[in-house]
Amino acid sequence: MTLKVIYQPPLDAPQLRYFMRYEQANARTEYLPHAHAWGQLIMVKSHVLEMQVEGERLLTPADIPVWIPPGQLHSSYNHRQAQFRTFNLAAPLCADLPRRACLLLVDPIAHAILDEFAEQQIEQPETDAQWRLCEVLRDRLQLAQVQESYLPTSDDKFLAPVLHALEAHPGDNTTLAGWAARVFTTERTLARRCQQQLHMTFGEWRQRLRFLRAIVLLEQG
Repeated sequence: MTLKVIYQPPLDAPQLRYFMRYEQANARTEYLPHAHAWGQLIMVKSHVLEMQVEGERLLTPADIPVWIPPGQLHSSYNHRQAQFRTFNLAAPLCADLPRRACLLLVDPIAHAILDEFAEQQIEQPETDAQWRLCEVLRDRLQLAQVQESYLPTSDDKFLAPVLHALEAHPGDNTTLAGWAARVFTTERTLARRCQQQLHMTFGEWRQRLRFLRAIVLLEQG
């Protein structure tokens, strides 16, 4: 049975410049769709994070955070027990951050700051040093490489059936030429659609799918 949870921000969240949250969610927990006036960086320290943002699915492995701009409707689901961390920024501080939900490939400096906040369970900056770290972290987020999704999808008439089939059977070793024949197109066309729609090669997409599936299998023992 899925546990459905309503997101509960701090009562004074709309007045805060920065705040952090740390939560442990049980397996099969869904955070119901919600939106808020501030931007949010969200990540898990283990397993896979699955989110829906404005109707689009985002999947990411641990330690690659998802950026949610202010006002965007989003929900999340975790198949396994997960430790969530969020770094929240007032809307005026988000002007130089992406306007769409995405993954941010943050650098070791950003990870170190997030880890330090979590280790000390800092929920709001209080000291001058903590305020400076928040400002540095915001700078690092602005510099981070943007990725639309770790495992993007597509509704392309040729590509979608291939992706759906592979998600159902990740171990399928059918070549790109073989898939092209199944969907009645050419290998060259399918390869081009992968680059245009997924922004990566077919081989890279399948490798990422198998990586995510391997994490799930490891979680299941």
